[in-house]
Amino acid sequence: MSGVPQTLDADAVRSWCAGALAALGRERADIDAINVYPVADGDTGTNLYLTVESAARAVDAVPAGGDVAEVIRAMAHGALLGARGNSGTILSQLVRGMAAVLADGGDGDHLARALAAASDAAHAAVAHPVEGTVLTVARAAADACDGGGHLAEVATRAYEGARAALDATPGQLAALRDAGVVDAGGRGLVTVLGALVETLTGQAPSRPEPPAHPPVLAPVAEGCAAGDGPAYEVIYLLDAGDSAVERLKARLDALGESLVVVGGDGLWNVHVHVDDAGAAVEAGVEAGRPHRIRITHFDTRPTPPTAPSPAAEGTEAAEATPLPAAEPAGRAIVAVVPGEGLAGLCAEAGATTLLARPGEPPADDALAEAIRRAHAHEVVLLPNDTELREAAARAAVRARAEGIRVALIPTRAAVQGIAALAVHEPDRDFEEDVVAMTAAAGATRYAELAVAERQSFTSAGVCQAGDILGLIEGDVAVIGHDLTDTARTVLDRMLSAGGELVTLVVGADTPAALAAGLEQHVRTAYLAVDTVVYQAGEGAPPLLIGVE
Repeated sequence: MSGVPQTLDADAVRSWCAGALAALGRERADIDAINVYPVADGDTGTNLYLTVESAARAVDAVPAGGDVAEVIRAMAHGALLGARGNSGTILSQLVRGMAAVLADGGDGDHLARALAAASDAAHAAVAHPVEGTVLTVARAAADACDGGGHLAEVATRAYEGARAALDATPGQLAALRDAGVVDAGGRGLVTVLGALVETLTGQAPSRPEPPAHPPVLAPVAEGCAAGDGPAYEVIYLLDAGDSAVERLKARLDALGESLVVVGGDGLWNVHVHVDDAGAAVEAGVEAGRPHRIRITHFDTRPTPPTAPSPAAEGTEAAEATPLPAAEPAGRAIVAVVPGEGLAGLCAEAGATTLLARPGEPPADDALAEAIRRAHAHEVVLLPNDTELREAAARAAVRARAEGIRVALIPTRAAVQGIAALAVHEPDRDFEEDVVAMTAAAGATRYAELAVAERQSFTSAGVCQAGDILGLIEGDVAVIGHDLTDTARTVLDRMLSAGGELVTLVVGADTPAALAAGLEQHVRTAYLAVDTVVYQAGEGAPPLLIGVE
């Protein structure tokens, strides 16, 4: 047919992406209206539209003349970065699976294999695949064009197979049957495939008809999440390796449901429904570097403040003056700090501090007592030391048994705690505050300068007593003989990965010229990076460095 692409080349991919965005824009409201599974929150159409909008922006950024591999990979990468909701996250993986095959060829056989690869990738990304969802529709599309053929014919067979599977979804999921609708995510995928058919044939296929009557939704009790599932949807991008992501999947699977982890090559998009949003983000911090964190409460109505449990009666926490019932529960920050100067700094920011003296880390009892001393119903605990993680977790468990709501943010260094404190907003919802603080801490890379006490083997080689050790993220990265030179080398290594703000925390015995020299070095070599300096006082290492 004249004017119709014979292969899925770069121009055809651009046209498909733009067409899919336009089609989802037209059908977004209809898709939102039938969104009843896994959560009846009425946003599947919007999430799919925003996901494809991000893909379209990435495609538009590819210069004219780019080959099909460059354009289809841009589409997949853009979808990954902008994926929203359960269905949007799955759609991004479907596009990624297709891109891996279409980058090598755009004929009908490649398209058939691409759809099969997409279905396999999407099924693998979902922790517990369910029949009657977008996954079922994707599999049917792939099965319908098995064996390949002419490009337009393959696309048409895939669309027709998807349409048939979509129509059958109410018979596979009780929630759909009871509401009298088809799966919203599957409907969105049919729309995207319909845009592909229109690109390759020049004719738009008939679109699915909206339900004759509004879907019948189960009533939601006041103060509860929509339906009977978890209260929060948590989505974030994650920089992490494959093995760390596998561990993350296991932990998130235990925390909640609707778990989808898509991506690869060090960048992932994580989606999960949980009751403890802070724990879901904390798991991401342990796995790598989460960013672009989005938390959605499935019921936007305010939740009453958490009241102390009966177990708190007779404890110091229970003796604190209760807040009026109409007011939110009081909140406090408890931070472990390595120096008196930092203790004063954190106290000025409103935190209750616990001093960690050299060689004397606080024990469980001291941490639990600090939580009680904060006299608050809600407490955010910042251990600021990797070795305190287990003790902090035990202290948090004890405090929770006494009726105190405790969130443990796994800060591994004081500079991460400072970053978390900087974004703390006591009037914000507790979960949102914890997530913001966790994200700020996780986005802060940290380093420390220390003096070697004896000859030792390190990851950077053999050090001698008196050598200056530059530790980045807890591992010895630089062995030097001069404090200033070693500090500059460590700072340059950290900034080589980018950064906007450098935090320098200076110990009491550190020469005053060190911080000034490092500030000047940053101003000269990294024009867009700001620097802030804090005095840690007695008991702190010679220098702590944070890069955000």
